[in-house]
Amino acid sequence: MIRTVLIANRGEIAVRVARACADLGVRSVAVYADPDADAPHVRLADEAWALDGRTAAETYLSVDKLLDVARRSGADAVHPGYGFLSESAVAARAVEDAGLVWVGPTPATIELLGDKIAARELARTVGAPLVPGSDGPVPDAAAALAFAEQHGLPLAIKAAHGGGGRGMRVARTLEEVPELFEAARREAEAAFGRGECFVERFLDRPRHVEAQIIADDHGHVVVAGTRDCSLQRRNQKLVEEAPAPFLDPAVRRRIHESARDLCAAAGYRGAGTVEFLLGADGTLSFLEVNTRLQVEHPVTEETTGLDLVAEQLRVASGLPLSVTEDPEPRGHAIELRLNAEDPARGFLPGPGRVERFAAPAGPGVRVDAGVEPGSVIPGEFDSLFAKIVVWGPTRELALARARRAAAETVVEGVPTVLPFHRAVLADPAFTGSADGSGFAVHTQWIETELLTSIDPQALAAPVLEPGVVATWVEIDGRRHRVRTPGGIGLAGSGPATGSGAAAGFGAAAGSGAAAGPGAAAGSGSAPAQAASPTSGGGADDGRVPLLPAMPGTLVRWLVADGETVTDGQPLAVVEAMKMESQLVAEAAGVLEQVTPEGAQITTSDPIGYLR
Repeated sequence: MIRTVLIANRGEIAVRVARACADLGVRSVAVYADPDADAPHVRLADEAWALDGRTAAETYLSVDKLLDVARRSGADAVHPGYGFLSESAVAARAVEDAGLVWVGPTPATIELLGDKIAARELARTVGAPLVPGSDGPVPDAAAALAFAEQHGLPLAIKAAHGGGGRGMRVARTLEEVPELFEAARREAEAAFGRGECFVERFLDRPRHVEAQIIADDHGHVVVAGTRDCSLQRRNQKLVEEAPAPFLDPAVRRRIHESARDLCAAAGYRGAGTVEFLLGADGTLSFLEVNTRLQVEHPVTEETTGLDLVAEQLRVASGLPLSVTEDPEPRGHAIELRLNAEDPARGFLPGPGRVERFAAPAGPGVRVDAGVEPGSVIPGEFDSLFAKIVVWGPTRELALARARRAAAETVVEGVPTVLPFHRAVLADPAFTGSADGSGFAVHTQWIETELLTSIDPQALAAPVLEPGVVATWVEIDGRRHRVRTPGGIGLAGSGPATGSGAAAGFGAAAGSGAAAGPGAAAGSGSAPAQAASPTSGGGADDGRVPLLPAMPGTLVRWLVADGETVTDGQPLAVVEAMKMESQLVAEAAGVLEQVTPEGAQITTSDPIGYLR
């Protein structure tokens, strides 16, 4: 049996693994980057070792540093969590070559299924459903365009060695294929070190349905049910539920059978997820295999009674699974991802200090969090900081509990997606009815339908500016927390609005979030794909500085130095918290570049000027 586990990750998943180790009597060793020195996972583990660095490349992606900590701490196993090195065959092989146990599939299996072309071929071999796709990586944008002209649109452009939505773009017109192909290739190179992309026909208005599998070295491959993860933005999931609702029994059986056959053929060991797309016309198609634990694994745990992390550790220790037959789901579970992002500004990430975090509780509510009041959510890593998971004996009660939990949750100091969750949980397209009528969400529903039907300010987080203090007021028999400039009271200011907001102070009662860096009162909404506005105001010499909305990396200039630009024109691609967005001009002028591509950027130093 494994005795000591090095947790090669951070945040809520590191907390989750540490707690599973504690339950099993296994010693846990945490690691941390400089921005995470005081993070909860550091204190919850039995030991914690510094990785000496700020970026992912310097810390959680450094195999040499991780193995050095494993040696010094006496760890005999490495759990990679999700993200970072979790789907790296190179890392898994290095761990095993060092005489340690990799808590996950074998390096050979990761290589096989991590290659999306090889995974498609294996899926074809076992008879899993597939839509038309290229036989291998396409050499350039012209080849991708030719495929689209032959097979039609929409066209999915996907990193051959990626996953989790990274390095994926969907082209809906022929004109945008070249630019999206280059964007997918560029993102794949940055995220996975390889830029090869393949293309396939993208199903119209598809649902994202997946099967959770867990397998051991004793011949058992268990399918622990299905999940629906259709509520996504930028190919990143925001809400998940289990079991996947309103599936035809034949489709559910096909998903189970295909997932089991594919993983058995791959010699799978450990936890993994086989993902499918289900088109509006009923077409089912294999998507990919994630050779790791998923972010959304808790909804499967809540509906099966399995502890998937404990099962991972059992399998890695050479033991058989605790169950050898597919469990029947009991009840329904829904997960709400809490990201430090502002949905009113195109889900713009907002790192910062969590001043207040009041988590929900009560029957059927579980919270997996990687922060606490006072924690700093750094801009160097993913924006996910917690997950709210609710369970109910029926989907209807699970939805009711999810609404209650979202209403109870309070986060201040950073923007969050809570306003989005509250809107989704009240939308008939998601809630549907008991028989499935009205259920109409799909993977593009957020961008194409929900966000176009809601006033962006309904999703806005209240703003907490310097010098602003919180004040309690009573409105119609309820107490509300509103913000006022320091030293200014509300007495004699007139009646407060029915929503509980103090007029002119940019606060909305019950919204439970405060905007993070880069937000300003009355800033309004930004385009969903161009969510990083330039700074207003001019420099001393009359030039207008271009200030990013948050720290990150300048990926690419879209306009040449010295070129004339128009108001609203995209100027540069910036990346922050694993998201790309465009910085756009707020005035016409001539661009003067200051910062080179690839450089780290801050909110206080202009990357260029308009003159």
